[in-house]
Amino acid sequence: MSIRGAVMVPHPPLIIPKVGRGQEVGISATIAAYEKAAQHVAKLCPDTVVVTTPHSVMYADYFHISPGREAEGDFGKFGAKEVRIKAKYDIELRSQLCSLLDRDGSMAGTRGERDSRLDHATMIPLYFLEKQQVRYRILRIGLSGQTLEAHYRLGEYISKAADILGRNVVMIASGDLSHKLLEAGPYGYQKEGPEYDKRVMQAMGTGNFGDLLDFPDDFCEKAAECGHRSFVIMAGAFDGTSVKSKRLSYEGPFGVGYGICTYETVGKDNTRRFLNQYEEMQRQKLEHKKASEDAYVRLARKALETYVRTGKMLVIPDDLPEELRSKRAGVFVSLKMHGRLRGCIGTILPVTDSVAEEIADNAVSAGCRDPRFTPVKEEELDQLVYSVDVLGETEEIASPEELDVKEYGVIVSKGRKRGLLLPNLEGVDTVEEQISIAIQKAGIDETETGVKLERFRVTRHK
Repeated sequence: MSIRGAVMVPHPPLIIPKVGRGQEVGISATIAAYEKAAQHVAKLCPDTVVVTTPHSVMYADYFHISPGREAEGDFGKFGAKEVRIKAKYDIELRSQLCSLLDRDGSMAGTRGERDSRLDHATMIPLYFLEKQQVRYRILRIGLSGQTLEAHYRLGEYISKAADILGRNVVMIASGDLSHKLLEAGPYGYQKEGPEYDKRVMQAMGTGNFGDLLDFPDDFCEKAAECGHRSFVIMAGAFDGTSVKSKRLSYEGPFGVGYGICTYETVGKDNTRRFLNQYEEMQRQKLEHKKASEDAYVRLARKALETYVRTGKMLVIPDDLPEELRSKRAGVFVSLKMHGRLRGCIGTILPVTDSVAEEIADNAVSAGCRDPRFTPVKEEELDQLVYSVDVLGETEEIASPEELDVKEYGVIVSKGRKRGLLLPNLEGVDTVEEQISIAIQKAGIDETETGVKLERFRVTRHK
């Protein structure tokens, strides 16, 4: 077990005295805990410190691992250019990690470097570690827009690479918590902010890392968290490992949550295969959901699966309910995977002879022709969750006051430009948001006047 331990730390620039200029006294508990965390890392005598950072290069579908022999940075953007940090990279560990990732087709590597300078989320923990006069090299890894499961697996790869080389490695999971703790704070308040911090500190403080995987994207977005995926990578590095965890501090006096915990490896523990457990739980949930699907959703699923596996359109079955075979209506088919949208295509007005044909055509389009996504692969089919919306009649309205985001969808149009947004969508809480998104989809300038509004109801099948 080459992963010797880890620390979870925040990265507020004002914690550096020449940046804070006295303001740092407001987070004195965090400073004291940071010193203890640095001492903890030093005690573990790492050959290499792996820093996961939200402020390095970040891509939607790719983990960036910093290239080069060494890097440096300073706090000039925070008014303290004289405070500089320099570090050497562990080239051999990086090469081994990239080799493992490449072999398995993971979207990660050293390509796409945009700025070689160390970011503040990396420099702040190294600033405290320098005081301990420890000799070490680093690996700097950015986050990505990939799933939490992908971040956890990256941590597993880090552990494998360290084991192959016999490196003593300590993980530094750099990340602030919610930025939405105080109305008077720089980012305002959302009720999800304190809730997020409470849940994360419970999971991190007890070492119950499996809980980190059960945080929906929309919840994390509303909480405006910074470091969640950084913590998940660290959790993956401890997969199947018992750890001694210690919560050192938590505070958020400026409206941003700062939490510090330390971890030390104890030994192997196969009951702590958190990703396996989570994926099995999700598989069971999906099987239960499939068993309860109605004829509309079953038809959408069968249509897409047939097309992906054979390249042919489904022949509409004869045993469908009468309303599917005889009625005509616009239909939208939405696909989700791991809680994220995987495709959504629909028709405002019917273009086929029946709702059944409309569903089949749009299911294939949602899975294979949505320009925002790559076509669904066969191995993804069992992970998809379907939603079918059958649109009712549209009616023109005079003002947004006649809308209700839960009850009505909206269609906006001007000239040949037209955009639609379905009702009752996660993350769309106000009529203003609903109209704004529809206008963006239509390609209409938000400053334009004379935009026509229509509303409609849907019958949603899930």
